[in-house]
Amino acid sequence: MSLTSLKTVSLQRFSLNFAANIIATLWMLVGSTRAFSWVKPTFIQFAVFALLALGSNVLFSWLAAETGSMFNEQGLVSYLIWPMIILLSGIILARRASNQTLVFVPVVLWLVADTLSALLQSLVQFFGSYGWLSEWSYSFLPVLFLVLFLWQTLALLWIFSRRLRIPWWERVIILVGAVALLTIWQRNVADQPIFKQIPVEPVLEEAALYEQPRLLQQALNSIDPSIDGKTDWYFMGVAGFSDQNVFRSEINKVRELFDVRFGTSGHSLSLINNTYSWLDEPIATKTSILRGLKKIGQQMNPDEDVLFLTLSSHGNEDIVQLENPPLAMDNIEASWLREALDASGIRWRVIVVSACYSGSFIDDLASPTTVVITASAADKASFGCTNSAEMTYFGQAFFAESLRENTSFEAAFKDASYRVQERELYMGFEPSEPQMAVGSLMETALPAFEQVLFDKARPSVASITSNSVSTINASSGNRADVSLNSIEVVAP
Repeated sequence: MSLTSLKTVSLQRFSLNFAANIIATLWMLVGSTRAFSWVKPTFIQFAVFALLALGSNVLFSWLAAETGSMFNEQGLVSYLIWPMIILLSGIILARRASNQTLVFVPVVLWLVADTLSALLQSLVQFFGSYGWLSEWSYSFLPVLFLVLFLWQTLALLWIFSRRLRIPWWERVIILVGAVALLTIWQRNVADQPIFKQIPVEPVLEEAALYEQPRLLQQALNSIDPSIDGKTDWYFMGVAGFSDQNVFRSEINKVRELFDVRFGTSGHSLSLINNTYSWLDEPIATKTSILRGLKKIGQQMNPDEDVLFLTLSSHGNEDIVQLENPPLAMDNIEASWLREALDASGIRWRVIVVSACYSGSFIDDLASPTTVVITASAADKASFGCTNSAEMTYFGQAFFAESLRENTSFEAAFKDASYRVQERELYMGFEPSEPQMAVGSLMETALPAFEQVLFDKARPSVASITSNSVSTINASSGNRADVSLNSIEVVAP
């Protein structure tokens, strides 16, 4: 049957025509020409499905938009191009076949398919916003959405080519050309959604320009010297990435934990990169980190005292990211951090790196007098760095939960690893496998250091004298790191 002989009869009730067009579209999507028997291409149906398709695409764009996004006229125009092309194609077909029935057939079928596709994508986006999707799906979904967009158009071309009895080789050329055109178009307009976050150039206030040196100096001046004859713990926290509040929140909460519960008040320093803290907190740069370590090293007794250093940010292999626009910052390399720690004269160290691929820091930071704890293995990502979170997954498990319930870092690490593993498995994420390495001398000294840190009655705790630590130092000069690689977990 040719397109010239195609006749459609509109049903009396709007709802019946509406349902018939949905059924016709489902037949179209499976490549069946039965779609022509069901479609009811009236102007009213065209108008209704045009509004539904537009509304469902606006809904999807709104659900997918980041906080602070605004309506983007260019995105709306980009979307309307294809319905208009399909409508013009129907008009051309109707004139060539001398059959006015055809005018709305292609566009009605395409709009119904687009409505169903956009509603499905909106549902998936809604699930994703509540964290109900598995981690692997986030790399798969963009491909799925592209396939849905291609499918509805290719299915339309397929049933019309069958109805027109176009030779198979011409069908192949048409379909391949359509895939290429649609894919290129879709990728080119990907940065023009209907709701788009308007980029705002970061601006550094003049007040912040002059306030930052004072804030850093004030923070350094507040670090008190240690008391001879007893072990003092010092705390230093670095939040590296400014655009997500979770890193600032995590470092500030960990500092509060150490100052209030573990008695590091007067012995603590935090360096924060955050868009909204320029006038309140010293920023984290290589320079400020180096000055902070140097100041702490000057105030500490290298034989008696311990530094607890934690970094929270995005990361890559051997890199912890420092970013705070409009300043251009160098990232922290593992080798650079080791050199900075060595130059500071700080001997006893407990270092926690909460970032993706943070396990890559272990080899450079490990030493006989160091504990290194990382949120992930060297080749694994970590999770939980969202603006809605107060701490990353590993930070929540280790600092907020496990350190409050245990009296050793190894026990807290094992507990946190189990907690993170449970959470990540529940979320469907690939385990990030947190790591812990304990230096050979630190293995012997750590229990005494931990007794000072974890004992709530700090004034009554017997201090670790420099003589006892010196005895420990003399007991071994070999490096023998202990790595808890057998624990497979997921992290922040």
